[in-house]
Amino acid sequence: MRYEKLTVTPKRVLAIYAHPDDVDVACGATLAKWVRAGTEVYLVVCTRGEKGTMDVTRSDDDVATLREEETMLASSLVGVKETFMLGLGDGELINDGRLRGELVGFVRGIRPEVVFTPDPTAVFFSDHYFNHRDHRELGWAVLDAVFPAAGLPKYFPERGASHTISAALLSGTLEPDVFVEVTETIDTKVQAVLAHRSQLGNDLDAARAAIRGMAEETGKRCGVSYAEGFRVVGSLSLS
Repeated sequence: MRYEKLTVTPKRVLAIYAHPDDVDVACGATLAKWVRAGTEVYLVVCTRGEKGTMDVTRSDDDVATLREEETMLASSLVGVKETFMLGLGDGELINDGRLRGELVGFVRGIRPEVVFTPDPTAVFFSDHYFNHRDHRELGWAVLDAVFPAAGLPKYFPERGASHTISAALLSGTLEPDVFVEVTETIDTKVQAVLAHRSQLGNDLDAARAAIRGMAEETGKRCGVSYAEGFRVVGSLSLS
């Protein structure tokens, strides 16, 4: 395994995720660490998250409004420069030309060095959990958008000048090959995840312990207290 010591910090990062809480669970501590080092972080949340509730008495619009409020609070805690809500239907993401065109527009407009998104190849995590369809569809759409589409001018010419990223960092992966130490920002990640109160039960202490426990287990794989792991596609400065 390789361990990213962040000898070079990206100037600009774009995180693209399906649901309002996904980014904070996936890479909130890494983004917070990079923000502290001067990175500009932009976030695209593709769905409204309106189906993310067991309360059938609440309208879709009420749930979506609440989840957007939670997203904005979490983004402010992490230090995201700008958050974009695409407003697509929860559970309805499709890797089609419309979605890829939207994503190419963000890549070309923001011009990031690094893009974060879910690893679409990660499906079965255990014998009782498999990856959300939206995560898989979005992961493929983002990869298709950053290569070849965003880098070649004849793809979606109406979406601006072509741009090629340096690397994609895939979260929620079964094959992490780069680890980011997040000991200094694990508390920020906890706060950001807890901002999504609609997605958590009443036992917030258990949620805090679970977030820390996952980062601690990842940290053990690379010899630090807390870490987040990713699968890297492209070129990062590693040591």
